Amino acid sequence: MTEPTAPHPLTLPHPAGGALAGTYRPGARADFAVLWVHGFGSHRGGEKALAVEAECARRGWAFAAFDFRGHGATGGDMAELTASRLLEDLDAIADRIAPRGRVRLGLIGSSMGGFASAWWAKRNPGRVVGCVFLAPAFGFLDRRWNSLSPEEQAEWVRTGRRVVKNAWLELEIGIGLVAERDRFRPEELAKEWATPALLFHGMADDTVPDRDSLDFVRAVDYPRVELR
Repeated sequence: MTEPTAPHPLTLPHPAGGALAGTYRPGARADFAVLWVHGFGSHRGGEKALAVEAECARRGWAFAAFDFRGHGATGGDMAELTASRLLEDLDAIADRIAPRGRVRLGLIGSSMGGFASAWWAKRNPGRVVGCVFLAPAFGFLDRRWNSLSPEEQAEWVRTGRRVVKNAWLELEIGIGLVAERDRFRPEELAKEWATPALLFHGMADDTVPDRDSLDFVRAVDYPRVELR
C-alpha cells in the first residue's frame, strides 16, 4: 500500500492583498478534496482538524485547511471580519485547490466555519459534493447583535468596534460583521439549501445553541440533510 503524502505548508496569495496561511495534503483522487473550515477566533490546526486530516490520509483524499484573514498564521485585523470577507477567503482557497470543473469539494465547517461553509455551498452548489457541520453557527450574526442591550448596540455603532471576551479569547470585532446580517439570514439559507449535509450538534452547547441546527433542519426542504 502506498504511504500517504505528507502535508505541507501552503501560502496562498489573496486577490485583495496579503496571503492566506494553510496546509495541504495531496490525495490519490484528482477530482475531490476535503476542506476544513475553522471557527471564530480559532485556526486551522486544532484537534478536530488534525483528526479529519488523518482520516483523509487513510482514505487517500486530498485535504486542505487555511486560516481566515485575522486568524492564526494568516494574521490581519479581526475588526475587519465580515461574512462577505469569509466567503471571499473561501473563494480564493477553492479557486486554488479546486479549480472549477476539475475538483469538487467536501466542506467540513466548525462553528463560524459551519456558517461560512454553508453560505459558500449555497452559492456554489455545483462545486460541493457535500458538507459536514460541527455545531454550525447559522445564527452567528444575529446572535452577536441581539444579545446586546440597546445601549450596547448604540455604543458599538458609535465606536465601530466591540471587545469579545470568553474563556478562550479576547479580541475586537468591527460593526461591519453585524451590518451584513440582513444578507445572511438563516431562514434564507435553509429555504434555498440543495446540498447533502450531515450536522453534529451538542444539546448542551453553551457557545452555539443547538437551536441553530434544529431550526435549519426543520426549515429545509432538501431531503438529504441529517442532524445528529
